[in-house]
Amino acid sequence: MFVRFRDLDDRWVAPVTFDMAFQSVTSVIVFIAMLAVVFAIAYFSASTKRVVTEEEKSNGFSARLQVAYRTNTKKIGVVGILFFFAFPLLFGENRSAIDLATLVMIYIMLGWGLNIVVGLAGLLDLGYVAFYAVGAYSYALLSQHFGLSFWLCLPMAGIFSASFGIILGFPVLRLRGDYLAIVTLGFGEIIRVVLINWYNLTGGPDGIASIERPSFFGLADFSRRVPEGVTSFSDLFGIDYSSMHRLIFLYYLILVLALVTNFVTMRLRKLPIGRAWEALREDEIACRSLGINPTNTKLSAFAIGAMFGGFAGAFFATRQGFISPESFTFLESAVILAIVVMGGMGSQIGVVLAAIVMIGFPEMFRELAEYRMLIFGAGMVAIMLWRPRGLLSFRDPTILLNMSKKEKVAGEKS
Repeated sequence: MFVRFRDLDDRWVAPVTFDMAFQSVTSVIVFIAMLAVVFAIAYFSASTKRVVTEEEKSNGFSARLQVAYRTNTKKIGVVGILFFFAFPLLFGENRSAIDLATLVMIYIMLGWGLNIVVGLAGLLDLGYVAFYAVGAYSYALLSQHFGLSFWLCLPMAGIFSASFGIILGFPVLRLRGDYLAIVTLGFGEIIRVVLINWYNLTGGPDGIASIERPSFFGLADFSRRVPEGVTSFSDLFGIDYSSMHRLIFLYYLILVLALVTNFVTMRLRKLPIGRAWEALREDEIACRSLGINPTNTKLSAFAIGAMFGGFAGAFFATRQGFISPESFTFLESAVILAIVVMGGMGSQIGVVLAAIVMIGFPEMFRELAEYRMLIFGAGMVAIMLWRPRGLLSFRDPTILLNMSKKEKVAGEKS
């Protein structure tokens, strides 16, 4: 525990106050638990570098735990979902904890969206923040100029972002690897420059302020003072007003949006389009020889991934109430891509762990001032050296014929 001392008054024998790095003992326990889970899963999922026999694979303690983990992925996911739903009940009075959890959930949703493009389709995208920006500005402009509510603008933001994903997909159909990364990087910068220079529409560097906050599904407003004829959230449920109501509602909103992203992704992976993404990721030439159209496959990956980025951007705009081009720089794309890569490309649970590590932990260490980024950088280097393919680097095909789930995980012969 880090402690610093401060004199209260130079005229007296100054008493000493202890400013702890963490706000409460509870946050320390949660931090240690998260850290233990991340490293435990990474350790148990690590494959040994030496050549081992089949008997060692079947009898090794680490191998057995790895098989147990991978055969119980759904149960682990359910436990994680229950924890996230119960989070406001545990930290409902801690405003900073709810804000941090909401921020982490935004990056989880962005990571799952980019995971479709990078993890499943194998297309390196360095301009994903462009779709994030399109979604945010779409909601802000539609809300201010046309008076549309958040619930109407949310699907429209996804449609606009998907359209931009298709626009980006056409020029890069014949590109791959580093060339694809350069083009997508340029696309992201083009969007940012347009937002800065189109002052009459986007407000330029000044951004857009006073963005409308979402209501409770159009039934009530979260403000203390509501206009005549509008019901407040506290009056609707007969409870006392609290500013935490809006924060908790926004947390659950982004949680539901993230879960929808995960559900759609997992369902698509089992459909022909999902298997086409995996085939494209492994070998594009073999993909063509099987009669799969790479053009449609790439466009679908860009469009669907961009759509979820647009949803996240619309939520970001309504949560912040203010957006500007400074929020959509290349650094954001790099962070989202790092979450996907560090979590393990194609792994949904890995994206969650990586988002907690990259977004949650630095914020928890904010009290450490200049040492915060040093610890963060050292942790990133350690993970990249220890697990260069990510925390959960499993790339099993979604469907294997004539193999049970246990055989698929353990690699045994039927």
